[in-house]
Amino acid sequence: MQALNGSGETLEVAGYASLFDIEDQGGDLVRAGAFAEGLKARGPTGVRMLFQHDAAEPVGVWDEIAEDGRGLYVRGRILSTAPRGRAALGLVREGAVDGLSIGFRTQRSAPRPGGGRDLLQLDLWEVSIVTFPMLAQARLRVLGASEARLAASAA
Repeated sequence: MQALNGSGETLEVAGYASLFDIEDQGGDLVRAGAFAEGLKARGPTGVRMLFQHDAAEPVGVWDEIAEDGRGLYVRGRILSTAPRGRAALGLVREGAVDGLSIGFRTQRSAPRPGGGRDLLQLDLWEVSIVTFPMLAQARLRVLGASEARLAASAA
């Protein structure tokens, strides 16, 4: 945890908000490259960090969002400067909540045999910290101080 200019605590977290080619509970698969155009236009500062997809009160900021060979990697800071942020920070720090979930607008998809969709192009609006992600493998972890410094210097 770091101090945020003396105005509150932060908790640095990272993880995969989406993994390519793994079916979620709704039968959808995100394909590699699905986020590329949207991230190029929006960048990480244009994607909100929410708690349980509640847009009324963001809980932090995403410092890095990028596609790699595995999926959509995110790194950011939960901020304690708002009540919802304080609650999320405590729950994540104690291990009570560790899921990630994406909020997006589908720009291009294809139906999958048997149901669900291949998600080919997505406009990512938000990445939420959630209790139960649609993609069970979408998880975050708390970064230690040395990991957070290393990640920040690499970005």
